[in-house]
Amino acid sequence: MRAVVAYESLFGNTRQVAEAIGDGLRTGCQVDVVPTDKVSPEAAREADLLVVGGPTQAFRASSRKTRESAIRSEKPEATANATSAEFGARELIGSLPPGEGRRRAATFDTRMDKPRIITGAASKSLGRLLERAGYRLVVPPESFLVGEYRGPLVAGELARARDWGARLASLAVPTA
Repeated sequence: MRAVVAYESLFGNTRQVAEAIGDGLRTGCQVDVVPTDKVSPEAAREADLLVVGGPTQAFRASSRKTRESAIRSEKPEATANATSAEFGARELIGSLPPGEGRRRAATFDTRMDKPRIITGAASKSLGRLLERAGYRLVVPPESFLVGEYRGPLVAGELARARDWGARLASLAVPTA
């Protein structure tokens, strides 16, 4: 089975989670972990499982406007490893080939360690976008927690992300 983990990250937390998910997926899959702006249409089309994640901003998946605002408000060194402000998870999903109900997907986000009713969850909006594009979620959207706006990740979240990735590998076996 082949999986692609596509992530959008501004401060490095979502990238770390994506890499940990990729490690877990490697228990049963060939995996590419790539920023959203580097996912080719061919890679997305050939994947048996597409995992998409990003930070929660303004209660949902970021937009170009919220990414630009977050980058402008930070010191350049804080966002030196940021993925493109132009092309995040929303834009990736909008560029995907139709899933036609056969393609499997999962979504994740990073958000502050507060009740979801206060923070929102990008994974939910990303999941809805994937479903509208014809993808089938194999698990409910998942959130991984950061202590503050820029992080760091809450203790244990990377281990939980690896475990989630391994669970995805066991659930996402393709059907004929």
